[in-house]
Amino acid sequence: MNEASSSTNGLTGRRAGLYVAPFLLLGLADVLLLLWWGIDPLWGFVVFPPIAFISVIGWIAFKSGFVSDRGAT
Repeated sequence: MNEASSSTNGLTGRRAGLYVAPFLLLGLADVLLLLWWGIDPLWGFVVFPPIAFISVIGWIAFKSGFVSDRGAT
């Protein structure tokens, strides 16, 4: 994939997903660790929504080009 195939301001959805995936996977691992420790499963529902929300906001920021436009003059 070359740069011409992506939009002029943003990245493709796939690349944005690759940038956000480590944070999302770390959050899912945290939820699984909480459940494995035997903590009340309700904590998994408390911890996961903020992780998912920030992941979606990050994906939108990368895809729309907001992140790459910050250094442009």
